[in-house]
Amino acid sequence: MEIYLIRHTTPAVAIGMIYGRTDVALADTFVEEREKILKKLPSELDVVYSSPSTRCTQLADHISKNYRTDERLYEVNFGRWEGKTWDTVDQQESAPWMQDFVHVCPPEGESMLAMQKRVMHFWEGLLRLSPAKAAVVTHGGVIRIILAAVRNMALQSSFEIKVGLSDVILVRPHLSGRKEEITVL
Repeated sequence: MEIYLIRHTTPAVAIGMIYGRTDVALADTFVEEREKILKKLPSELDVVYSSPSTRCTQLADHISKNYRTDERLYEVNFGRWEGKTWDTVDQQESAPWMQDFVHVCPPEGESMLAMQKRVMHFWEGLLRLSPAKAAVVTHGGVIRIILAAVRNMALQSSFEIKVGLSDVILVRPHLSGRKEEITVL
């Protein structure tokens, strides 16, 4: 089994903008980034999943016209912080989250633990389906959660995993107990 985890291309956002669930436009570099991604993928895929965010579905549509959206692939919900920049978020309000982003929710948002639960529900279902070749177009946070689980890392350590915009990461899960293979393409 080969699963290609694909982070969306560069969004057109201000530096420091918080846009987890916010639907944002893509940068002018979309076509160039898309073409680089497509060259890294096999010509045939059994299934393509995408976050419902436009920044993901625009790419998924070029990978397969038959892609499926799945809400479990959304980025973390930053609640009332969405659309703001980090320097405009009240520091007293954000301090508890900064201390423990795993368990603490942004106001009207979700914790990383809640996000992990929905992402792992998707991942485990995909592994049960066992497609020969699958692609998942999603967000950095989602990919970090999956890779942390594959590597048996604690959730609070997931931000140590580098996942750049337009990155394609190939995961070869071994369901028989052997170690999974992870390759950044």
